[in-house]
Amino acid sequence: MRKSNLLWINLLLVCSASFAGDASKILGTSGLSQIEGAAGGGIVPWAVIGGYGSEGEWGGAASGGGVQVSDLVLDTGTVLLGFDNRWEISFAQQTLQVNELSSGPFDAVIQQHIYGAKVRAFGHLIYETWPQVSIGVQQKFNMNPNIAIDVLGADSDRGTDLYLSASKLWLHAFADRNVLINLTARYTNANQTGLLGFGNENGVDYQLVGEASAALFLDHHWAIGGEYRQQPNRLASVDESPWWDTFVAWFPNKRIAIVAAYTDLGTVALWEQQRGGYLSIQITN
Repeated sequence: MRKSNLLWINLLLVCSASFAGDASKILGTSGLSQIEGAAGGGIVPWAVIGGYGSEGEWGGAASGGGVQVSDLVLDTGTVLLGFDNRWEISFAQQTLQVNELSSGPFDAVIQQHIYGAKVRAFGHLIYETWPQVSIGVQQKFNMNPNIAIDVLGADSDRGTDLYLSASKLWLHAFADRNVLINLTARYTNANQTGLLGFGNENGVDYQLVGEASAALFLDHHWAIGGEYRQQPNRLASVDESPWWDTFVAWFPNKRIAIVAAYTDLGTVALWEQQRGGYLSIQITN
């Protein structure tokens, strides 16, 4: 893990004393840190509110991690705060670069900043019949837009994603083990989550895309699962493939979560068959 990502983990460790000391949520139900900063899976936001704080409590999480596929490396650092098990705010920094052995016009580093907010609209992850449903927004700023706009034909260096997520955890649902299902609908104009800019030569061009996650808790500390994320694929000059992953998550306690995944990003810009590994360490309170 790169040194810059450790800053996000240190940030939460420094201020963790101000969060809920005896957090109320069940282990693992705070979710993980999604690459755009929201609580969820690695690539899909869930309806859960990050941190282990319940009603009337604060919670938070910080993570550092990265995806290394055939030709590209994507580093992420995230931090979020949750309050009252209803409100969440988050920030993520993404850095995309080409592996040293690759060549082409993408020899620059692309960085993106993402500011997010989420509110639980109704339902409960476990204790109500209805799933927990949350509405979220992610404001994205591509800090190095020249490649996306000048080379690929993107329209803008910034965009806003709106999403609706529904999550439900069924206790003892399969072989006496807990099962979580999440479905997310996203309204977006981002190309490759914004790393390749926003919109295309025709303008803003928002589209509705679907995302999904499923996880099986083997016991209180281990979970396995998979995720799928549809991409708009609107740039005329390059293809954009759906993303998917399979993951293993370890929750040794409520403070630490470690996630490893096999990730397939498909075609990213000029590079096809971008497959590889993902690793993230999260500190939660």
